Amino acid sequence: MSDVVEENILFDHDSDGGDDDDVDDLDLGYNGLTNIEAENPPGQWDDTVEFRVLGGREIQTRVEAHISKISSLISVSKEAALVLLCKYRWDVGRILDEWFSDENKIRQACGLVKFTEDDSSRAGGNRKGEFFCGICLETYHHDAVNSFAVRTACGHLYCENCWRTYVSTAINGGAGSLYLRCPQPNCGASVSDMITSSASDEDRAKYENYILSSYVGSFKYIKRCPAPEGCEFAVECLFRGFGNYNPCYLNVTCKCSYQFCWNCLEEAHSPVDCETVAKWRLESVSESHNVEWILANTKSCPKCKRRIEKYGGCDEICCAEPCGFFFCWMCLSPMSEHDNVVCGLYKEGKKGEFNEEEEIRQKAKNSLEKFLHYYDRWVINQNSRMKALADMKQLRINSEKFRNIHHLPVCRVQFIMDACAQVAECRRVLKWLYAFGYFLQVEEKIGPAKKAFFDYVCAEAESTFERLRASVEEELPKHIRERAHPAKLMSFGTKVANLTRINRTYFQNLGKGVATCASKENQP
Repeated sequence: MSDVVEENILFDHDSDGGDDDDVDDLDLGYNGLTNIEAENPPGQWDDTVEFRVLGGREIQTRVEAHISKISSLISVSKEAALVLLCKYRWDVGRILDEWFSDENKIRQACGLVKFTEDDSSRAGGNRKGEFFCGICLETYHHDAVNSFAVRTACGHLYCENCWRTYVSTAINGGAGSLYLRCPQPNCGASVSDMITSSASDEDRAKYENYILSSYVGSFKYIKRCPAPEGCEFAVECLFRGFGNYNPCYLNVTCKCSYQFCWNCLEEAHSPVDCETVAKWRLESVSESHNVEWILANTKSCPKCKRRIEKYGGCDEICCAEPCGFFFCWMCLSPMSEHDNVVCGLYKEGKKGEFNEEEEIRQKAKNSLEKFLHYYDRWVINQNSRMKALADMKQLRINSEKFRNIHHLPVCRVQFIMDACAQVAECRRVLKWLYAFGYFLQVEEKIGPAKKAFFDYVCAEAESTFERLRASVEEELPKHIRERAHPAKLMSFGTKVANLTRINRTYFQNLGKGVATCASKENQP
């Protein structure tokens, strides 16, 4: 009976752990560790939106179905159907409307002009069996026509080497190869039907990827997974009724394990909205912080106004040529008039140019220090999260070995993966919490009391998370490495599972509280 109870405690991840409470003053959802749900900002975000991950084969099946449908409905080749679909962004209804309204116009626009056999024969070669390649500008004789000439649908002839180079260059030039035309001046006939037969295996794979990307990019409810290392999957949003519903984030986890926001395709950034992420990215690379550093760490020569950085030595400064002005770094007075006693005195209420510059320097220094305070914590949590994800892979291997040695069921070591995943999730929430806090400070959206409360919430979040982090990153590897007895590991597992559940509940509530606060701050 005790084993059953222990397993329920250890692996019951559906437990909520408390009762609902209202969010507090700053709407950060903090009412202790047992608070379950903060108020959902209506029309702003919803975790119930469903998504479907589409693999390359499933996308290919949809592409082929569209091509077959157009090909059968308007009686054109599949290659011509592909050209039409790419041109009209895979909108079958629009293609049919325009085709039956004015077939010749749509053919002309897509290069699907009909050519008779006489037209083709007149376009290539002469009666002597010679043909002129319009790419390399060489004339080839009758034997060459049959051996390595390429004839397009419009009848123009090109030597095989030139034609393959033309196709390869177009494919490597990008998705424009989906609309490839005959290179003959003033022709404009589509040659898409000849691409796959003339391309190398590598170029053919690129061309087919362009087709899939064209299909995915034509539907606003389907997006490619933006994983940095590349991913073959796409994500389809099954909710079609957005309208005025504008969620501030929609987190998606692809089959490749990469988490991203479906709205802005940035890395998953809940609980902050896409606008805050965009502002933070811009702030992180902004030149304004370079200017602030210059203002905060340099002074202007009193004579020529050139900025000077002091990195050691005495306070007697000589400006570079051609200025050569000698002055005191502390009081900026000329050394010829300098008085060490007066320099060290505090001059209250002094007006003048140097005081104004000092005020500018102080403001720049404060602004820079404020940014670096939040940026350093963002970077620390980001780097720690990446390390946690890397360690998670190794822990999965080690825990599997431990399980096999002691012949344990999978459920007995599942707490390890759950805890590792929660550590990475807490790091992700913390880093965006600091970005959110920075803009609260800079844009002066909160007063001193709420600022103090926000700082307190951040400290509590760090403290709550630290207990889980220490257990996962310090104690857990030791238990596995020393091959602890299963009973000892399970006792430790009970502690870790409880910490995981507490952190999951706490950070979910914290995230919802931040989202609520952000939505209220953005209201006019």
